[in-house]
Amino acid sequence: MTATGEDRTGARMEGRPVGPWWWERWRGAVLDGSLAFVSAVECSVEGVAFAGDAGLPASVGVVFGALAGSVLLVRRMWPVAVVLVFIAVAPAQMGYLMGLVGLYTLAASEAPRRIIGALSGMAFTGVFIVWFVQATQITRGEDGGVGGDAVVGGDEWFALFLALTVAIGLTAPPVLLGLYVGARRRLMESLRERADSLERELQLLAERAEERAEWARGEERTRIAREMHDVVAHRVSLMVVHAAALQAVARKDPEKAVKNAALVGDMGRQALTELREMLGVLRSGDGFSTVRSAEPASVPLAAVGAAAAAAASRAEDEVGEGPCLAELEVLVGQSAAAGMVVELSVEGEVRVYAAEVEQTAYRVVQEALTNVHKHAAGAKTHVRLAHRSAEIAMQVENGPPPEPGAAGAARLPSGGNGLLGMKERVAALGGVFVSGPTDAGGFRVSAVIPA
Repeated sequence: MTATGEDRTGARMEGRPVGPWWWERWRGAVLDGSLAFVSAVECSVEGVAFAGDAGLPASVGVVFGALAGSVLLVRRMWPVAVVLVFIAVAPAQMGYLMGLVGLYTLAASEAPRRIIGALSGMAFTGVFIVWFVQATQITRGEDGGVGGDAVVGGDEWFALFLALTVAIGLTAPPVLLGLYVGARRRLMESLRERADSLERELQLLAERAEERAEWARGEERTRIAREMHDVVAHRVSLMVVHAAALQAVARKDPEKAVKNAALVGDMGRQALTELREMLGVLRSGDGFSTVRSAEPASVPLAAVGAAAAAAASRAEDEVGEGPCLAELEVLVGQSAAAGMVVELSVEGEVRVYAAEVEQTAYRVVQEALTNVHKHAAGAKTHVRLAHRSAEIAMQVENGPPPEPGAAGAARLPSGGNGLLGMKERVAALGGVFVSGPTDAGGFRVSAVIPA
């Protein structure tokens, strides 16, 4: 049975034993060695009297006492063995230091309480019997002459009191002190383990918070890229279309050229205005960037709180700045002014939706019209918007371009992110997005968003 010694907790904190053999530390080995030496000397001295009473040579008593007292050397490893040796040599009236230290070590160890109680009771009984017999023999020897029978009752009570006092004094204090020290040690170990566990949990929470913050930054970058793509691609596409028309009619129809030039200027100003709004939102997040650049290990929770507050304030600011369905007619009119044959039909009762829903619906129609300008210039386009009880549906369908080379006449570049951005927007609101070519050679974009 292994006991938890006084120095065991310190070595556990270091993670490996640093003392010889079963000792965790060198100072524990020195302490046990010193106690064993003192106990061996005590038992050797007491062994001389024991050998004389037993009719044995004094050297036998010295050797026997030295061997019995040196058992304290293994008190941390086998405290039960030390107590048993003390109980065995108690009739020889030796090993009292060994009994005190052994009972203390046993009570402070991780041994079951029933074993501690049983061995403590055996030690108490052994000491009590030995001292009762010895006190009785002494009192009877002194008063056993003439008139000895008259005081024998009082002598027995005195012997009983003396034996009880000595037995309690040799067993109760070390056992009670050992129980207290063992309970305190276990409490400290429990508190230390809880502190370590809490530290690990906090570290794990900090890592998860950093991961969530990184994920939020990635989502924010994706959202900003999607917004800039929608704004820049649509406005610049219209500008390119108008510029191409301006180039074509500059000499033939100066008035129309002036009108197209004015439209190009309007489109450019609108694009710059929307870009300034988005850049203003980015600049408003400088405080968040400053907090985020702090050392994650020092203030992870504060950084996450600042990130959440900045994201919430950004979201509140942007709710009222985004486009809405009321501007859809203006959007279609801009495409019509750029030469697209486009029609807008609205079904159902018009009502106001959440800002995210209206902004997403607007962006889907905008990107679909931009794709028509890029890939099917001159194609007839039909925009449908349906207001339903629990959802809003939109569809942009264009026919094939009137001429085979009209699709690339404007030479508009394509990044390949338009359809992906629309799908991400709709999916983020729990909607359904479908796109693909039609049987007539055109293209159709459809989306349904829960209202």
